[in-house]
Amino acid sequence: MTSHRMTSHRSPKPLADPDRPVERAVTAALVLAALAGLAWICGMIYTVAQWPL
Repeated sequence: MTSHRMTSHRSPKPLADPDRPVERAVTAALVLAALAGLAWICGMIYTVAQWPL
């Protein structure tokens, strides 16, 4: 009876599961948003550093 799987138990799926493309799209969007935010912060630091004091 070791091969019997309980129907009430749901095993966690991996993040890169091809059956769930929505999670991959959300993850990609979050990564792009984080990179955009980091680039914006770097641009602000560069802009402030260029100001004549």
